[in-house]
Amino acid sequence: MSEPFAFLDRLLEFSMPHLIAVPILVPMLTAALMLLLGEEHRRSKSALSVASGLIGLLTALALLRWVNAPDTGGGPGSIGVYLPGNWRAPFGIVLVADRLSTMMVALTGVVAFAASIYSTSRWDRAGVHFHPLLQLQLMGLNGAFLTGDLFNLFVFFEVMLAASYGLLLHGSGRLRVQAGLHYVAINLAASSLFLVGAALLYGVTGTLNMADLGVRIAQLDPADRGLVHAAAAILGTAFFAKAGAWPLNFWLVPAYSAAVAPVGAVFSLLTKLGIYTILRLWTVLFAPDTGASAQVGQGVLTTIGMATLFVGAFGIVGTQRLSNLAGFSVLVSAGTLLAAIGFGQPAIWAGALYYLLTSTLAVAAFFMLIDMIERWRNEGRSIAPHEAAGDAPFLSKDLRRLDDVNLDDDAQALYGRAIPAGVAFLGLSFVCCTLLLAGMPPLSGFVGKFAMLSGLLGAEHVTPAGWVFLGLLMFSGLFSLLALGRTGIRHFWTQAHATLPALPALEVLPVAALLAACLALTIEAGPVMHHAAATAEGLFSPTAYRRAVLSAAQVPNPPAKPGAAK
Repeated sequence: MSEPFAFLDRLLEFSMPHLIAVPILVPMLTAALMLLLGEEHRRSKSALSVASGLIGLLTALALLRWVNAPDTGGGPGSIGVYLPGNWRAPFGIVLVADRLSTMMVALTGVVAFAASIYSTSRWDRAGVHFHPLLQLQLMGLNGAFLTGDLFNLFVFFEVMLAASYGLLLHGSGRLRVQAGLHYVAINLAASSLFLVGAALLYGVTGTLNMADLGVRIAQLDPADRGLVHAAAAILGTAFFAKAGAWPLNFWLVPAYSAAVAPVGAVFSLLTKLGIYTILRLWTVLFAPDTGASAQVGQGVLTTIGMATLFVGAFGIVGTQRLSNLAGFSVLVSAGTLLAAIGFGQPAIWAGALYYLLTSTLAVAAFFMLIDMIERWRNEGRSIAPHEAAGDAPFLSKDLRRLDDVNLDDDAQALYGRAIPAGVAFLGLSFVCCTLLLAGMPPLSGFVGKFAMLSGLLGAEHVTPAGWVFLGLLMFSGLFSLLALGRTGIRHFWTQAHATLPALPALEVLPVAALLAACLALTIEAGPVMHHAAATAEGLFSPTAYRRAVLSAAQVPNPPAKPGAAK
């Protein structure tokens, strides 16, 4: 056992499985505490939000280590199960921490921590209750990733969506209200379908526990399988809408583009939640051992995924708005992942899971970067509601005209002058986002796409759908490169700016951290891919997941004290 991790490993061994509930409880309690504070305690709320994000991130990393490290009391492939009501599955609520769920909670922790820091620079002052809403959204996200039954999945979905309605409208404005109405309408419709599908599934199988559903579907009478497949189709429609899949993706780009920068970064996780839910339910309910229901709907998944990828690729090359680029990048990512899941091959899933990590981090950084570039384009300074009162502490004191640094005393142009640090940061960050989102070497976006293509071409027989996916994957990367390169030339090369960008440290550090995380994924591609491959194998054969959930033991009641009343 390595000495730096000795204390952490002992803590993990002592606190598991109670640690599984921490990513849900911490944001919930933080939001409750914030609501007790008045609006005059903005700094206290900001500090609480950042602290909560840090605790959530450390907890997620601890859970991720527990499921992978043998010296923590867990080990490779370990599955932690927590029974909040101390009722055994399938009768009680259950939280499950396996490789996939802990990976998603850790990804949420990284993005949320970066977004909470970024928001403290300016955007949390553009309206009320920003930080409580952010915490409630994190509670819903983490709960949805960790829950083991459909009913609580619906509950956590609704908590997350209710918070997202307020976050989307944060900052006010006609565009946000208009996009918010479409967002609310499509999600209410999807939630209604969720309820209908879950009710139908419960009526046929008598359970909503995911592990128990997989067991009962394998034992169904042939006459009941049609109803189960219909319920799965209804649920799939709801999750496709939440994942932004075609043709239910008309709301995504306007909504994500209208959201303020830190909210857009967190929203990059919402589509991944829809994709996670599809992957989790499809692999548990319709695993290869479920007889006639094995991998039902595989062709639908692949077709819808490739259609979404096609629409996203042409949308990103056709848009002229900087704020729309990130939204269409989300569509490209969602389509790629859905299509990859539909092939039903663990080798492709491993590459898709790696790509999920890097694409989410890159898109989250891109949302924040776009905010800084647009402020620079608007005369190099920020425009926020509170500036009218003269409160603009986030503006840099080094805001100077380019004439002062690019001309000598005789007004002659200077050559060889070093690029100003702010411009250099924005330009290099934009180049990194371009390479990541387009999947160009040498960064992790290329590694993820290459892994998916390797898994696809490594199969004994490549289907026609596989060749179409290969072509779409390559052309989507080309279109992303063209669109982002064109935008970069317009903003950093051909357009003259009157001022240098004012970049507060609270905005620079989160973007730099997210891009550094993508670089770390590139450098540590081997271990991360090993984890992704093991996760994919566990999803393809969910026997261990079912066994761990259904065999989780209750905590015995404490012995009665001598002489206690009966």
